[in-house]
Amino acid sequence: MVKDRPSQSQMHPDSILIVRLSAMGDIVMATPLASALKRTYPMAKICWLVQPEWRDLLAGHPAVDEVLVWPRNEWTALWREKKLWSLMRAIRSFGSYLKGFAFDLGIDAQGLLKSAMLLKLSGARYRIGLKSKERSHWLLDQTVAANPDNSRISSEYLSLANALGLVTASFEPTLELAGEQRAASKRLLDSLGVSRPYITFCPFTTRPQKHWPETYWAELGSALCRQSVGPVLLLGGKADDAAARRIVKLAGANRNGRLLNLAGRTTIAEAAGLVAGSELVVAIDTGLGHMGIAFDRPTVMLFGSTRPYTVTTQDNVAVLYHDMHCAPCRRHPTCNGAYTCMKNLVVGDVLRQCRELAPDLAGSRP
Repeated sequence: MVKDRPSQSQMHPDSILIVRLSAMGDIVMATPLASALKRTYPMAKICWLVQPEWRDLLAGHPAVDEVLVWPRNEWTALWREKKLWSLMRAIRSFGSYLKGFAFDLGIDAQGLLKSAMLLKLSGARYRIGLKSKERSHWLLDQTVAANPDNSRISSEYLSLANALGLVTASFEPTLELAGEQRAASKRLLDSLGVSRPYITFCPFTTRPQKHWPETYWAELGSALCRQSVGPVLLLGGKADDAAARRIVKLAGANRNGRLLNLAGRTTIAEAAGLVAGSELVVAIDTGLGHMGIAFDRPTVMLFGSTRPYTVTTQDNVAVLYHDMHCAPCRRHPTCNGAYTCMKNLVVGDVLRQCRELAPDLAGSRP
């Protein structure tokens, strides 16, 4: 739907705002959009609006000139405390702040009512975004349907790029570390006595149907610790610590300290640095795993109930996924907790992929 034809200045914008507030994986998958904008409009200033917890994720991205932070926590606190006048003042103040950038083009890359409202608040002269089930189209000048070929990585953002006429060569997720991120991850590795090379496991996310069995992670970790030249680091959040401990225990005697549980022990900046420095990343459908692809690391992705992509266009990425009749079920599993799609991804197949992508690291012994 197009309400108004964009003006000449909007077709050659000097200032652009991308709104993709969360979550980690979705922000990573949207990064090709920023790169395509910078290739098409190299002189334009590109800003990206995110929630506070994801600011560091984009800190080093070469196509993002400034990361803007939506003060979500402040607004939520004012709402809960019923301080409505204070909330209104905070919203107006943030709107004035955004308008100060004089955005020619605003892009809602999230497709939600809240993201479209923030884009409207920014005062961007022309606003385009993904079609939304929340009927946010009335806040936008143009809406774009996601690419029906969702087998390709970042396909929905490619739809936006094509609608804008952007240069879409090499449309893959990309991240780069800021200086502080490099320093933070190095300090952490030094404190652990770990040097490169090492392998990174990313086993955790919020939906249990996306998980690979803990016994499988333990078996894979044990095999790689036995065969590889470096340790294996388990990454995750604080809520994942107990599961990570179980994996380490199941692996058996921690393989002489070579299987290290770092769940809940890293900041976003540190985790990004660890993934960027990995010789091999093994992950389920989680933001840290997509980050491995964005940092151009050899990566094995394990998909089941969700299948965000099967085609990455990168030779150093393997996607393991069984196209079962019930998959991808996404948020509505029909297997009563069996999660057969993930259990069918057997350890031997994953280990073979690890050896193919990182033969010097993952070993070649049976």
